[in-house]
Amino acid sequence: MPEIILGSIVLGLLLSPQLLAGFLAKRTGRNFWFWFFISFLIPIISLIILIFLEDKNPEAQSYKLAEHVDKDKGLASEL
Repeated sequence: MPEIILGSIVLGLLLSPQLLAGFLAKRTGRNFWFWFFISFLIPIISLIILIFLEDKNPEAQSYKLAEHVDKDKGLASEL
């Protein structure tokens, strides 16, 4: 029984760069499985590449402004 627990901990540690790359790719709007498998070939380099790539997720690119804020002037003219 201790071998199973120790084996699962070691397997989790060995797969951590791949899982991190996959979840980072998913968060930035890229394919999880592609970056998961790429990370087996180049684990640390793939993480560095993902950090510096531009975010493809349109929801994460900007915040929605409040209705009273004018995009051009900063604040609405009625204030």
